[in-house]
Amino acid sequence: MVDQARDAEIRRLFFAEHWKKGTISTQLGVHHEVVERAIGALGPEPRRGPRASILDPYKPFVQETLEQYPTLCSSRLFDMLCERGYSGSERTLRRHVRAVRPVPRAEAFLRIETLPGEQSQVDWGHVGTQLIDGSERALWVFVIVLAHCRAFWAELVVDLTVHSLLRSLVRASTYFGGVTRQWLFDNPKIVVIERNGDAIRYHPDLLRLCGAMHVQPRLCGVRKPEHKGGVERAIRYLRQRFFAARTIRDLAQGNAELLDFAQSTAMSRPHPTRAGLTVQEVFAEEKTHLLSLPAVLPCTDAMTPVRVDKTACVRFDTNSYSVPPAYVGKTLTIVSSDTAVRVLDGDSEVAVHERCWAKRKLLEQRHHREEILAAKRAARDPKGRDRLRAEVPRIDELLQAWADEGRNLGSMVARTLKLLDLYGATTLAACVQQLLERDGTDFGALTLLCEKSRKRPVALPLELAPHVQDRDVVPHDLGDYDDDE
Repeated sequence: MVDQARDAEIRRLFFAEHWKKGTISTQLGVHHEVVERAIGALGPEPRRGPRASILDPYKPFVQETLEQYPTLCSSRLFDMLCERGYSGSERTLRRHVRAVRPVPRAEAFLRIETLPGEQSQVDWGHVGTQLIDGSERALWVFVIVLAHCRAFWAELVVDLTVHSLLRSLVRASTYFGGVTRQWLFDNPKIVVIERNGDAIRYHPDLLRLCGAMHVQPRLCGVRKPEHKGGVERAIRYLRQRFFAARTIRDLAQGNAELLDFAQSTAMSRPHPTRAGLTVQEVFAEEKTHLLSLPAVLPCTDAMTPVRVDKTACVRFDTNSYSVPPAYVGKTLTIVSSDTAVRVLDGDSEVAVHERCWAKRKLLEQRHHREEILAAKRAARDPKGRDRLRAEVPRIDELLQAWADEGRNLGSMVARTLKLLDLYGATTLAACVQQLLERDGTDFGALTLLCEKSRKRPVALPLELAPHVQDRDVVPHDLGDYDDDE
């Protein structure tokens, strides 16, 4: 009787109250097999039809959209459905999209080996960021691979303009001692300005270089990285063997180590298709098939017209470079490389600056400001501060401390500028850093730190007031100085 009453209760809870089997087992304290036996003995489980979903009216639209755009993400589909009145959750849509999204058909690839001297493959890889003078810039590695022998050349760059590409291509050609007949690129804007199927419009600066080097530019298919598998594998090889667990302190150090790695470790690796030969040995064979370089390598400098602003500066790559004040309001030409920025007025050179890869910096030459400061004496203090800020990174903290102490900032700036002229920007910046780390603000302590940091003593300039310089000194007899009183 006890078993019959328990089975009847199980039946009632399952068929009438629609409890789940696990819930019945837990609440009655019986094994789940007892629940299944009781239900099976008393009749089949109730049939439950498919539950209606709020997504049902929109499923045909989802299916049609996915057939036309198989890779469209669910979040975009969700936005489109909401515009059409869908009030369900994105999670429900994601479950349905996961089940009905068309599976792409597997593609077969054909391995192709190029002829010696036929093709080079070009690409970039992002390898982190680099801190340059307090500014963080993206760090890229440019890689060019000879497709036949797998020898590659690489350099670190922070600039992805077309002129950076041209510089790298010329340097790579010089390194290899020649060029292949084709350069194979991806589809970035610095290579191809416009593409519509097989109709391609290359960047004119790249075409000029290709014409000078007698090279044919070629493009991969859109979103077809396998077309340039050689350079893709080279970038992966560099990530694993060179960049892994390596710190790049600056571009010069990184490029020196990268060049040494390409010449030694990379060249000695075995060739993937020529058993028993290294990349170096196959490169020696291919080098005889490379096209010769022109007698004069093409110029890769960028020429940009620019207008001089009211502060006698020209703006280039977010930085401001000073020019003589006589050119204010005129249009000049900037000729830039990766090491220098030259400002030209026609054929005459107006100013030359070292190329700054930081951002939003002011680069001034002292003689460019002499005429302005002579005419605008009230501008001496602010311009002196600008010069200190440009050459001494943490000087603002020291100036703020002097202002909080109530000191005359004009006098302190003038005295600090004298230290800058005497000891140089590198020494003064290091001494300001030391002074601030010690929580000091005394100018005498700063002067002492600068003096100690110099290997040779510096002769301090002696400035006499005009009334002292014009004073007549009357000599007198010094013979009685040793007489006893």
